[in-house]
Amino acid sequence: MNGRCFIIAEVGINHNGDVNIAKKLIDGAKYAGADAVKFQKRAIDRVYDKATLDKYRESPWGTTNREQKQGLEFGEKEYDIIDKYCKDVGIEWFASPWDLESVEFLKKYDLKYNKIASAMLVHTELVQAIAKQKKYTFISTGMSTLDEITKCVLEFKGEECPFELMHCNSAYPMDNKDANLKVIPYLEKLYLCRVGYSGHEVGLTPSVAAVAIGASSIERHITLNRSMYGSDQAASVEINGFKRLVDYIREVEETLGNGIKKVTEQEEKCKEKLRRHKDII
Repeated sequence: MNGRCFIIAEVGINHNGDVNIAKKLIDGAKYAGADAVKFQKRAIDRVYDKATLDKYRESPWGTTNREQKQGLEFGEKEYDIIDKYCKDVGIEWFASPWDLESVEFLKKYDLKYNKIASAMLVHTELVQAIAKQKKYTFISTGMSTLDEITKCVLEFKGEECPFELMHCNSAYPMDNKDANLKVIPYLEKLYLCRVGYSGHEVGLTPSVAAVAIGASSIERHITLNRSMYGSDQAASVEINGFKRLVDYIREVEETLGNGIKKVTEQEEKCKEKLRRHKDII
């Protein structure tokens, strides 16, 4: 990883089980200038118990939680298509596994990055399995105490696996007042690692401010339309908005500069006009 902010377009489950929607979101991420797109992978029966899956829930796929979650979940056929499509488009992809079966499933694709979702940070066996792969891993810290984050970090350091924490508030959507972006430099100093920001706000301001305060990566959910079906859509950014976000981030990076005080070329021109007095300090 270099010093440039790494921008992740989180597709998640906003594809609504439709690989054609996933392709459009990949196209949108590439158009916007994202560095990677991210998905989520679950083995439904491993993540949820039978009682939860049997509960009533109306969705486009039926009337139970199981039908809804199965309708949203991509399998090998869809991920084969996604893998090829991302290679054709020229953008990295990876996914956050929610269970050990999904960790094994994703190994097939020889992905460059791993991701631990906030909900999975306390899943010790999953954390250990991912750390053992020694791939660069983004670790979201929403809902997590410092003790929980420390335990996860120690697993990665013990395996000498490169990682990056991501400050996060797991509300969907998040109120801006709860962003608490000053946690980013705090975590950086505490764990001596890079710290990014995974945002769930409505709008762009906290994500841009996170870069200004030092975030090394930004992850935001993307969608074709925020009014689409899905629990993550309201906290997502439509493609044109995501393009603006990427442009703002790159502009902020340019304006931050290198921290070395010097007189610029343009200032030298102004200096000739404005410093004509004879008194010299």
